[in-house]
Amino acid sequence: MKNIQRLELPAAADMHVHLRQGDMMDLVVPTVRQGGVDTAFVMPNLLPPLTAVEQVLEYKAKLTAITQDVNFLMSLYLHPSVTPEVIAKAAEAGVTGVKLYPQGVTTNSESGVSDITAFYDTFAAMEKHGIVLNIHGEVLESLAPADTTLEEAFLPTLKQLHDRFPQLRIVLEHCTTSAAVEAVKACGPTVGATITAHHLYLTSHEACCDPFAFCKPIPKKPTDRDALIKAIVSGNSKFFFGSDSAPHPLQSKTSAEQGKAPAGVFTQPYVVQLVLLGLEEAIDRGVISEADVTQEILENFLSRNGRRFYKLPETSGK
Repeated sequence: MKNIQRLELPAAADMHVHLRQGDMMDLVVPTVRQGGVDTAFVMPNLLPPLTAVEQVLEYKAKLTAITQDVNFLMSLYLHPSVTPEVIAKAAEAGVTGVKLYPQGVTTNSESGVSDITAFYDTFAAMEKHGIVLNIHGEVLESLAPADTTLEEAFLPTLKQLHDRFPQLRIVLEHCTTSAAVEAVKACGPTVGATITAHHLYLTSHEACCDPFAFCKPIPKKPTDRDALIKAIVSGNSKFFFGSDSAPHPLQSKTSAEQGKAPAGVFTQPYVVQLVLLGLEEAIDRGVISEADVTQEILENFLSRNGRRFYKLPETSGK
């Protein structure tokens, strides 16, 4: 890849973005298109979280007022108020997905889910109306068995949901472990996964010490990082790009005690380049070969796979 002088790719579909609100939103939204993205699936974990269709539509209006060059796909925050009736209304309004945050596992997840079975009627309605279930696939640290990552401890729940609702499209967001890759591959075609740019080059070694590399899910072992890279170059259409770009004020990142900085890596203006960087470093390590990284592989991972999973048209943008 180092010998390539020019690489032209279709506009990317970033299926996991955090665009925040207020002044931060005004600052971040223009960087989506700047980063080579023309379609973005937007997370709902604002303050307050987006638990009503009216809130989602109001937020989308604010985003499109900043730029009309990006197709913003919107989501609801799974909450007891998101009933089957709300799902029907969301489908009619063009809402794309519902995000499941286990309670307390990440930024603004205090209103999240503690009992997944309580939402089975909502999931059935989502299955009926074609709305995607997007999952932050981790458990609370207190619930994870010893020597098991929080993500691996969640994987039986993913299988349970897929078995119960086989036609419900489910996305395991920002997967970070080789176990997650295998779990997604073992499910049927209605289960996919996003892979970020930063999990292609970060490991737990950086994340534990550098506040700008600290995020959730925490990057894992080098073997897990390499499993994500191999999933990308395998050509398996279950895996597609979602940056999980998550901005925070600089002061909050730098002033916190070690290990207590807010979780999130901001990559939005450079997301495509950072994916290429991760793949290039993997070639240098001998994890993959240069021949593995074809134009088709890049276009599928960055642009086509996500659009097809979400049943969107192809892009004509670059």
